[in-house]
Amino acid sequence: MRCAIMQPTYMPWIGYFSMIDKVDVFVFLDDVQLVKRSWQVRNKIKSNGKELLLTIPIVKDKKRNDMLIQNSSYCKKENWKEKHLKSINHSYSKAKCYYEVYPFIEKIYWKNHASIAQFNIDIIKRICEKIGITSRLIVSSNINKNKGKKDELLANICESINVRRFLSAQGAVPYIEENNPGGEFTERKIELYYHMYNHPIYPQLGNDFISHMGIFDLLFNTGFDHALEIIRSGNEKDLFYLDYRDLFLQNARGNM
Repeated sequence: MRCAIMQPTYMPWIGYFSMIDKVDVFVFLDDVQLVKRSWQVRNKIKSNGKELLLTIPIVKDKKRNDMLIQNSSYCKKENWKEKHLKSINHSYSKAKCYYEVYPFIEKIYWKNHASIAQFNIDIIKRICEKIGITSRLIVSSNINKNKGKKDELLANICESINVRRFLSAQGAVPYIEENNPGGEFTERKIELYYHMYNHPIYPQLGNDFISHMGIFDLLFNTGFDHALEIIRSGNEKDLFYLDYRDLFLQNARGNM
């Protein structure tokens, strides 16, 4: 069994879906602190040939340390959903698959979600189902586990669901490899690999291709039927943590 663990982000980029597709179990890390101005509450679409950042306003009704992704709510009095949908509609109304994709997205937005986590996870789950990703999806708040920080928490989750092989995003390298090679995973004898992905170029509105847009951009331009094929075309062989260190962390070894 192979798993990956990521915070539920707002309309994630296609590499996020590559990670989900590569593992047997994908865990949404929802019981950690919500970080303001993070990908948990914002992401990009392509509008008039440029990047446009869409941000979800959150309700600040708790102390900072008490605001978890699972218990943080989006503002219901503000018409941000209408504004986001208007921006999406304006940006992709001429896209090849607009009439296939927009009603699907609009339906999700108008549902009444209890938290940021539920909203983001609903988007991700529905897209996975629609494009053919069949990995098991679970949330960390439903897992009986020991608490911890950073890689300790991730390793605790792996042990709690009986997984011995972990696929990590490269963004976690600094804290996993900070104190010793492989961090807490090697201490627990959990095989650690880093996700390798080369962003594919696909047909896109506008003259110049812009990578790392939210998943909506791919869907509007190519449709549901071809999305997973394009996502998988960017897959590269994931690297065992020691191989990753040899290739990318040689200059930093003196600091580890």
